[in-house]
This record gives sequence, structure tokens and C-alpha cells, in this order.
Amino acid sequence: MSFDLVVRNGTIVDGLGGDPYVGDVAVHEGIIVEVGTATGDARQVIDAHGLLVTPGFVDLHTHYDGQSIWSDRLNPSSAHGVTTALMGNCGVGFAPCRIADHDVLVDLMAGVEDIPGVVMTDGLPWTWETFPEFMDAVDARQRDIDVAAFLPHSPLRVYVMGQRGVDREPASPADLARMRELAREATEAGALGFSSSRLITHRTWTGARIPSYNAAYTEILEIGRGIADGGGGLIQFVPDLPNGAYQPVLQQVFDAATDAGLPVTFTLLIGNAGKPLWRDAITLVEKANGSGAAITAQVFPRPVGLIIGLDLSFNPFVLYPSYQEIAGLPLEERVAEMRKSEVRQRILADAPAIVPANPIAYLAQSWDWTYPLGDDADYEPDPSNSIAARATARGVSPVEEAYDRLLDDDGHAILLDALANFENNSLDTVGALMRRDDVVLGLGDGGAHYGMICDSSFPTYVLTHWARDRAAGRFSVAEAVRELTSVPARTAGLDDRGRIAVGYKADLNVIDHQRLRLHKPVVTYDLPAGGRRLDQTADGYVATIVAGEIISENGKPTAARPGRLVRGRQPAPS
Repeated sequence: MSFDLVVRNGTIVDGLGGDPYVGDVAVHEGIIVEVGTATGDARQVIDAHGLLVTPGFVDLHTHYDGQSIWSDRLNPSSAHGVTTALMGNCGVGFAPCRIADHDVLVDLMAGVEDIPGVVMTDGLPWTWETFPEFMDAVDARQRDIDVAAFLPHSPLRVYVMGQRGVDREPASPADLARMRELAREATEAGALGFSSSRLITHRTWTGARIPSYNAAYTEILEIGRGIADGGGGLIQFVPDLPNGAYQPVLQQVFDAATDAGLPVTFTLLIGNAGKPLWRDAITLVEKANGSGAAITAQVFPRPVGLIIGLDLSFNPFVLYPSYQEIAGLPLEERVAEMRKSEVRQRILADAPAIVPANPIAYLAQSWDWTYPLGDDADYEPDPSNSIAARATARGVSPVEEAYDRLLDDDGHAILLDALANFENNSLDTVGALMRRDDVVLGLGDGGAHYGMICDSSFPTYVLTHWARDRAAGRFSVAEAVRELTSVPARTAGLDDRGRIAVGYKADLNVIDHQRLRLHKPVVTYDLPAGGRRLDQTADGYVATIVAGEIISENGKPTAARPGRLVRGRQPAPS
């Protein structure tokens, strides 16, 4: 037989957790056609001797809604082996949307997802109004990897209710009927489900709570019923912690999903200290699943927080009036000013006095959980390296230590603010949760938070830290790959990918596991209108393949753009 591509003599990691074995993977017309020994000619051959051959990775939680329109590359995700990305998470996105509400959604995405307004104004053509029209616009764009989309709750609410939706007024029976109808329409057009958020730190750029913040049970239920009417899908949800408890909000969504007959995946964070509220959430999941529900907690495999620096959205001094006097200067000039003793003294003698639109800005002074992030990108740092501990060792205040570290590397230094998932200064709890069947990896957030995080590199971290370098609680390579491939694919209802077997989509990674290395994030200016974002690269990806075409070789993108919009849930090969 003649093949389009054969990956020969690699160590095949099947995506299901089976023992790795040496063999070939042959591809024809975007599909895996032989696994084991491939006999025949091939247009392209990759010699994978000594290398891992894995399925392409699936990221359940991204925000490439804009980038999938203005760019043909969905990096950083595609630079870290991701071949399918789900966008439209957190109940925010760009459709449905009337012309009169463009500014509302720009304000929403700028605040919740840290996408500069000018980037969206310059990068989005707004050639759509309805969600099906948005899907058509995404479908018309060639790109490196596949995307799939949720119907986002806040745009839907604004589209149906107008200003009443923005003001978070209760939906009327007529509003609910219209939301259900549009949810059915979106699902029939290919939405994988719908997303919503009730997180209090999800604010618009102007500081208002998002439209979906206090949506009632009946609203979640009717949208869910619309998804079911259209053929079914997944509910993605970000809960808040009213009165310090998960139960009220999660139970409401779990009940609505069960009544609508839909599965749920929700964001689960682990507090660094205090009462372990995550245990209550897991108890709720166990109870719901024991009664026939299909609930997964979605966790991130390293600390959740902020990357802060002088050239980023936040740093410890952004709320200081004295710092704001120079904040508008170019970085080089600002660093020169900050190195002057009189400027240093003035800023260090100041205190936060500016009220931010988003309360997350207050978290940039969490000294016990803030660490310099060096070239080796250590995301499980020793407590002795925190800003608080370093300050004590130097005999200075934490504010002074942070000030000095921000000036390292001529002001390009960055700090990791590990605000969650770092219980007892360790990732042990995260590792234990990752091993549960009711937990799935996600939260890469690619395409968003351009100036405050760069978490879409997490697959590389799983393969390096969790499956190679960590001294205790290490995962086998087969276990780690399973968590990056078949588990999220199954959660999303994309059963045509996520494993290496005959008939499955030929999305593959060829990886030099021993050479795999994650670099620290760097600032680039390649968004529309010259917008700033964080990017992060890695060594060790010999090839990433989408639908049988090589989209990158040795970390360098090729000209291939085989990625497509995935419309709706996909069955497993028969």
C-alpha cells in the first residue's frame, strides 16, 4: 500500500494508558491506517527511533475565538503538541452579537480575558451576527490545528435581552424560550455545548460583573435543554465560592445538567492555605456521578496565578500613584527611572491607592506565593525562593525584594504569582487529583490573558515535570499521555481522536522525551495592531502532525495549515 506518511520505529504511546511499544504508524488521507508494522511506500517518512509517538493533545479550555479569526497559527498551544483546542469557554466570546453590541463584547473580553480592545477592534472583521455565522467565519479560515467551540452564555444573554442582559436582570419566559431556540440552532451548527461563568473576578474592562454572573437555575436549564434539542453537548462552567462554599453554585449547575441530560466539566482550583474547599467539590462530584450524572472537575497541572512584570498587565506597583507617574514610559526609560535612588525611595514609600477595575490586581503582592521565574521555568519552586523568604534572607522588606527582582534582566524579569493549586507549597494535591477518573486536565487558556499568564504550555510541563523530573508522585509516560489525549477527547465528545489506532484521526506528536525542555515565557508584539502577548516555546518536539500533515518540525512551524473547525461531537471509528 502507498501511504501519505509513515512514522517508523517510534515508541508508540497509544493514548489509552497501554504499555508503550516500538512500531510504525502509517497515515493515508488524514487517517491512521496501519499501526505496528507498515509495509509499503510513503510520500513522507519520519524516523522516530528512540522517540515517543503520541496522539495529538486536546486542550479543553482555550479562548482562541479571536485568534482563530485573525491568525492561521494557534500558538503557543500548537508549539506544545496541542492539535485540538476548544474555545468559547467561561461564557465569553464573540457570537451571537448584533452590531450595536460589539463594544459590549469587546469590553467583556478585554476584562475577563485580558485581550486588549485595540487588538479586537483591529483584528475582528465582525462579518457575523448569529452563532452559526460565526462558525462559518471560523470554518473559512485555514490554520495549523483543529478548533471546536462552545456557545458562550454572556453573548447569548446580551443578544436575547439587550441592556437587560448586560445589567443581569432576570430572564423572562420569552427570553428563556429564545435562548433555548438559539442554543438548539448553535448545536445544530456545530457547537460542542455551552459555557458559563459565575466567577466574581470575571469582570468587564470597566469593572462590571459579567452578564451571566447571577443567572438563575431556570436559565441554565433552558439553555441546556436547547443544547439537548440540537443533539447534545457539554456544559463548561466556572463557579464562584459564595460564602466560601462550592455547594450552592455547583449543585445548581449539576441539577440543571442532569435535568437536561448533559455532562458537565467545571473549573476546580485548590487553595494554597485554609480550609480545603476542593474536597467539598469532589464530594459533590462523587454524589452526582453516583446518581447517574457525568461530571468532571477540570484541573490545571501546575499553579494557577499570574505572571507579573514591568512589561505585563500587572506588577506589584500598578496600584501605586508614584509608579503610575512613570508607567506610560517605554520599558527602557521606565527601568532607568526606577534605578534612580530618589524614584526608588518614592515608590517604596508609597502604597496601593488606585482602585482597579478588576480586583485580581490586588493579588500581585502575595509575597509568600510569588517567585522569580527563571530560564528553567520552575513551576514547583522551593518555599525558600519566594519573595517573602528572599526578603527575610536579605534583611529587606518584600516590597524592596520585588522591586529589585523586577529590574533584573533590564526590566524583562518576570515573577510567578502562584495564587492557587499550591497547597502546602506543593503540587502533591494536584497530582492526587490528576489520577482520579472524575478529573480531567485543562485550563490552558490559550488566546487569552495575553499579558498575565502563558498556561497553554501545560502539556510540555506534564511530560517533563510529572512524567520525568519530579522525584515523588511521578506519572508514567503512558499515564501522562492518556491524560493529555483520550481523556479530554472523551470529555469533549470527540471520540475520533486522542488515541493511536486504525481509523482514528492522524493527529500525532513525535517527541524526544529526554530533550524536552520548557523555556520561560517571553513578551512578543505580534497581535493585531502590534498588541503584546506572552509566548512560550519548548525544545524536544521533533514533529507535530495534524490530519497527516506536519505542522512543525523541531519547533519550527511549516507552511501546512490542515486545521479545521470541528462541528459537533464526533463518533469513534466503527
